[in-house]
Amino acid sequence: MEILKVQNLCKTYGSGESAVTALKDVSFSLEKGEFAAVVGASGSGKSTLLNCIGGLDTPTSGSIWLNNENLLRMKEELRTVFRRRNIGFVFQSFQLIPELNVEQNVIFPLLLDNRKPEKGAAEEILETLGLKDRRNHLPSQLSGGQQQRVAIGRALITKPILILADEPTGNLDSKNSRDVMDLLVTASRKYGQTILMITHNISLAASADRVLNVSDGHLTDLGGGYNEKLS
Repeated sequence: MEILKVQNLCKTYGSGESAVTALKDVSFSLEKGEFAAVVGASGSGKSTLLNCIGGLDTPTSGSIWLNNENLLRMKEELRTVFRRRNIGFVFQSFQLIPELNVEQNVIFPLLLDNRKPEKGAAEEILETLGLKDRRNHLPSQLSGGQQQRVAIGRALITKPILILADEPTGNLDSKNSRDVMDLLVTASRKYGQTILMITHNISLAASADRVLNVSDGHLTDLGGGYNEKLS
């Protein structure tokens, strides 16, 4: 089942001689439960691509379909609600609310949408993330790896159609990076989550089902078996 379809996406900043084209005719799709990693040099267009798909930036042309809904044809208010209910975000900087404990941070997206967590949903996520004994801790009482686990739980709680992860291991050491990557793989396998992740870490990208390379705004699908392509 196709979850995400990006067609002929272009993004240009500025105009005239000062115009900078960040994305050039990008097209690809993701199936339900697929985990894809986006790699590329700094400034290649990776973050622009993620921001456009997440509805945080508006492309110059092209289309983005999420679960058969045309994201770019929605009015801004409707797109905001759709994004909150259907897209989970995991950022490099965690972006947890410091005054809320672990469990409150995890369920916050539901409360923001005036919804209550399904019975046992938060408990299951906290157990999967290894955070049951930290449920009442504030972010300041957690390690960086634990904070990123909370951020992943927050992205999972709404059961979104798509999770967008922007350098989720960028602020972590190698062990915590591997742990976070394993949790994202678990989310893909256990919950059938479709995940699109930006990373500069080639070894972590190799764990994804597919690898997409962005270079000077152009996207190339490298497929699976990325370890073999590196040799």
